[in-house]
Amino acid sequence: MSGVFSRLAPFIQEYIYAHNWTELRDIQVEACKVIFETDLHLLLASGTASGKTEAAFLPVLTDITENKCDSIAVLYIAPIKALINDQFERLNDLLKEADIKVWHWHGDVSPTHKRNMINNPSGILQITPESLESMLINKANELTRLFGDLRYIIIDEVHSFMGQDRGLQILCQLERLKRFLPSRCNPRRIGLSATLGDYAAAEHWLASGTDRGVITPPVYASGQKIRLAAEHFYEPQEPEDEETETENPVSETVFETPDYIKSTAYWEYLYEKTLDKKCIIFTNLRNDAEAVISMLRQIAERRGKPDVYHVHHGSISASLREGAEFEMKESAGPVVVSATLTLEMGIDVGRLESIFQINAPYSVSSFLQRLGRSGRRGNAAEMWFLCREERPSGVPLPPAQIPWRLLQTISVIQLYLDRRWVETPRRLYYPLNLLYHQTMSVITSMGEIEPSALAKIMLNMSPFRHIGEDDYRILLNHLINIQHLQLLEDGGIIIGLAGEKIVNSFKFYAVFAEEEEFSVMAESRQIGKIEKSPPVGERLTLAGRTWEVLEVDPKRKTVFVRMIRGRVKTYWAGGNFKTDVEIIANIKNLLTEERVYPYLQKGARTRLSEARYLTKNAGIDKYNIVSLGGRTVCIFPWAGSIEFCTILMLLRKFMAHRIDIKSLGGFRPYYIICKLTDGSCEDLLRDFRDLLHRDIDLLSVLSDDEVLELKRGYDYKPPKYDEFIPVYLQKKALIADYIDLASLSQSVDGWVCTDDT
Repeated sequence: MSGVFSRLAPFIQEYIYAHNWTELRDIQVEACKVIFETDLHLLLASGTASGKTEAAFLPVLTDITENKCDSIAVLYIAPIKALINDQFERLNDLLKEADIKVWHWHGDVSPTHKRNMINNPSGILQITPESLESMLINKANELTRLFGDLRYIIIDEVHSFMGQDRGLQILCQLERLKRFLPSRCNPRRIGLSATLGDYAAAEHWLASGTDRGVITPPVYASGQKIRLAAEHFYEPQEPEDEETETENPVSETVFETPDYIKSTAYWEYLYEKTLDKKCIIFTNLRNDAEAVISMLRQIAERRGKPDVYHVHHGSISASLREGAEFEMKESAGPVVVSATLTLEMGIDVGRLESIFQINAPYSVSSFLQRLGRSGRRGNAAEMWFLCREERPSGVPLPPAQIPWRLLQTISVIQLYLDRRWVETPRRLYYPLNLLYHQTMSVITSMGEIEPSALAKIMLNMSPFRHIGEDDYRILLNHLINIQHLQLLEDGGIIIGLAGEKIVNSFKFYAVFAEEEEFSVMAESRQIGKIEKSPPVGERLTLAGRTWEVLEVDPKRKTVFVRMIRGRVKTYWAGGNFKTDVEIIANIKNLLTEERVYPYLQKGARTRLSEARYLTKNAGIDKYNIVSLGGRTVCIFPWAGSIEFCTILMLLRKFMAHRIDIKSLGGFRPYYIICKLTDGSCEDLLRDFRDLLHRDIDLLSVLSDDEVLELKRGYDYKPPKYDEFIPVYLQKKALIADYIDLASLSQSVDGWVCTDDT
């Protein structure tokens, strides 16, 4: 290990020898070269457990050891507290022999620890975006002393920030922080990610607001083996879940949302596959995570097996989540944890044998993050996919007979295996939610500022450079009118009376919306949180166990419960996951080819064959608009979630009366079913193309209600501060960031339809 190794600080060399490293990994060597030999930013993009964290910190720690800093030397930003805690332990172990302090700063850190950091700013500060926001507001007078000699900014899990308000918030924070630093202080940025599809986009994001370029070292294949398996199950349809055909007005679009339904064969299969293993079962929804553990725990109890089951999601108490993490990392025996995206991040969960995914991953990025939880320490990465659907009853329409979730699973897997394709996050040009947040934050930190000076600060930040002065003036005037801001007689602006209620809450530091939840307490122990207040006597499932409500304290938003036997649902609002157009378009390819996928188990192979036969027989492989008999037609856009919602909006807004659409339904984002009073497939396609060829002034014709409905379709929940943004600006943002009529028109020009049944 000569060359780069000899360049590392002595204490790092000793650490490497003590831990029996035989060599530095390629990514670590390349990262050292960039840090030691250039002055550029660094983007490290390679698989989970490939040594990215060490690749960043080995040369950085060497640099700050050789060149002493007079302040915090390294600012490490991570998306979740658990990742900070995990890295905190890893860095403390590495730095035992070095005189470099590691500080962590988030909501669970003690005031004493924070106070010690403020009094002795040095070494490495690990922080979340929300805590950094708090620091920019409340420690404005200390920022120069705290960061005046800052050398590096490390941003972990870059992919989780890109395309999100939270990621743009970080860019604003770094540009605001720069205003407090001396001119000689120009910190370099290092981004870490295991799942990037577009390196150029990631490099652009990482360098935003700076005059430095970015180097992304080439990704070297690790040779790691991957074992995949996918199985399909039918689930019996219980009476309360049976669908009845209804005539829905066109203003009320109804979509199938498959509910959790008990399936004995399915649960027995999952139980046997996870038996005596240490594994994670990933679900897309919290309800499903609860159902999984509740059922597996019951099966284990019936068979006299020990309870090794845990639930891990955002509504479970921190102590229970940390308990699950500890068991995964430290237990020598089997551990089964059901989780949502809370365990996607790169925290060390020890040596896991398998990963399971219930139903289709909504993105290739998520698939890779979850796959990367296993296969560490030289083992093969192993992932099982279990897809469920209701068995069609009666004489179902052709699109309802296709196993869309199974097809999406195959599409996600093949896009990566065949092309190493990963989603590129959508770029936002009008992030108004963040603009409101940062405007209020900047004014709070400064106390008073002239409007022109405020505009200069805000509109020069890289996330807001597409927003014009006129639109910003509209926003400021609106905020003054609703008393979030106050215009003083001397022309300055301060926070208004209504605005003080916003900025004085600790919840203000987060740019994302937080759910109003009720804490669930069993005796003196918090179990987790639920979104709605249940009546006394109600039963609910939380942490994989069933509880009966004993008392509700609405003022303290607390629900007191006791444990009972049995199983019921606990309802949280569902997710509206964005699926990329590439994933849906690839489903069509899967249906039209004869390729065999070796990871498909017997049930999945059979279902894929059935779907391919049905596709060819119904003409779904050739036509985008298919007659289903009578006046019912089905549209297959082969589009992503956002494009699907746009098509739906256009049909409802402009086409419903033109060709008299009686109702709209379907399954997002796979197909739309239209019931026509008159007209045919050809009429629908002709008029839709004609509409898209016209110059549609959406800014004028979209009503306020339609804007809100579209936002729900695109983002599921409106951004946190939307209610304080003028609707006119919300429309502009919606059109700029989500609606691409030119591309949609080009796509629809290629559509083909038939009236044949």
